[in-house]
Amino acid sequence: MAAKIKKGDRVIVLTGKDKGREGNVERVFPKDSKVMVGGINMVQRHTRPTRDDPQGGIKHKSAPIHVSNVSIVDGNGKATRVGFETRDGKKVRVAKTTGEVING
Repeated sequence: MAAKIKKGDRVIVLTGKDKGREGNVERVFPKDSKVMVGGINMVQRHTRPTRDDPQGGIKHKSAPIHVSNVSIVDGNGKATRVGFETRDGKKVRVAKTTGEVING
């Protein structure tokens, strides 16, 4: 199955603590059906001091979020579903709301 959400896509969170926030996809985990979105689903990681980081302490980082909880943002800034069409002999991703081609 072709990927509906890819690295670099602008997405909006549909459910959870970050509902309504937007961000860019930084990484995709197709086996787990999860994506990492910059600045979304931040978690705290307690780290002990190491040679690289002598301070240690509490670090904030993004955690993966399930792909069903995000949706691509169309040209109007609203959430849209993704469809596939063949244009000029190539299979492309298309926004269902506007019908325009999604870059990528």
